[in-house]
Amino acid sequence: MASKTYLTHLANIPLLSSCSQRELQRVAKAADEVEVAEGTTIIEQDKLAREAFVIVSGTAEVLRDGVKVAVVGPGECVGEMALLDHQPRTASVVALEPMTLLVISSQAFTALLDDAPTMTRKLLQNLAARLRELDSRLTS
Repeated sequence: MASKTYLTHLANIPLLSSCSQRELQRVAKAADEVEVAEGTTIIEQDKLAREAFVIVSGTAEVLRDGVKVAVVGPGECVGEMALLDHQPRTASVVALEPMTLLVISSQAFTALLDDAPTMTRKLLQNLAARLRELDSRLTS
């Protein structure tokens, strides 16, 4: 799973783009690659989190209370918020087409954050950007 091509792909994911090769290898070892079919519910709102997902290919819609709030695609990470605060999922995510995902378990995710400060910083920046975008939408 940690082939040079695969590590190059991981390095192009915004969340991981500033990680070292060693950190990317840790991510590759911690993640499982899965294929999901169109229409698959990847994340279900209000359920407790057990994993985060990095989208390798395909797109999905993010639904909050059944209303589409976003479309996510390659290079984006979903599900990491609930892994950080151990609260129920705030939205559902449903595949709009066949997808390839990297799945990182809660335990592996915590270990990655503890061992990879660069990735932790990128995650915090990503979450801050999401909060700013939400704040902008609410105040517009």
